[in-house]
Amino acid sequence: MIEIAIDGTAASGKGTLGKKLSEKYSFPYLDTGMLYRKVAYELIKSNKINTEKLEQTCCDFGTIVTFKELKNKNLRTEDVTKLASKIATFPNLRKILNNKQKKFNNLSKKKYGGCILDGRDIGTTILPNADFKFFITASLEVRAKRRLLEKNISFLHENDEKCMLQNLMNNMRERDNQDSKRKISPLVPAKDAHIIDTTIINPEELLLIVTNIIENNMSC
Repeated sequence: MIEIAIDGTAASGKGTLGKKLSEKYSFPYLDTGMLYRKVAYELIKSNKINTEKLEQTCCDFGTIVTFKELKNKNLRTEDVTKLASKIATFPNLRKILNNKQKKFNNLSKKKYGGCILDGRDIGTTILPNADFKFFITASLEVRAKRRLLEKNISFLHENDEKCMLQNLMNNMRERDNQDSKRKISPLVPAKDAHIIDTTIINPEELLLIVTNIIENNMSC
């Protein structure tokens, strides 16, 4: 049974990598960050962002969240992204969602022989004994440009595009800082992770690098 842990910064390519590895090896794939996004989305939807018992409310939502609910496109808005990063610092919420991630991993291994998880603390906290660990990153500007392309906005004036790009860079910098400096499960590479910078490589090249690492080690 094989565990593949993928960590890294936003828009670095880790999600695309996870999906491509899932297709190649027929292992279930989970973007663990979507669990936090779902909780954040429910907070916004129910207008409970400013509740005095924010952590407890997050835990209540986290307890009932299911994996089938994670495909909602509204989970990827900027507001949800910012709030998800904020509530990810709550210890009790992390405990609840960590257990869900580990359960997903165990069930997937039993049924399919393997599992692929991506997030920010997979190789360090969720799957510390994973067979393969990867930490994917890229320059801030390149990641922001990728995120802007994902928005598929073709009618922007050049100045508007520059402004939006700068806002994306600022948001990403803030999120990187918040995730890497939180006390519980910060965003850091596992000591035995393969660190790959995707600033100048495309998804296909990244997939080739990673599959070569996996298959060369599997054959040893």
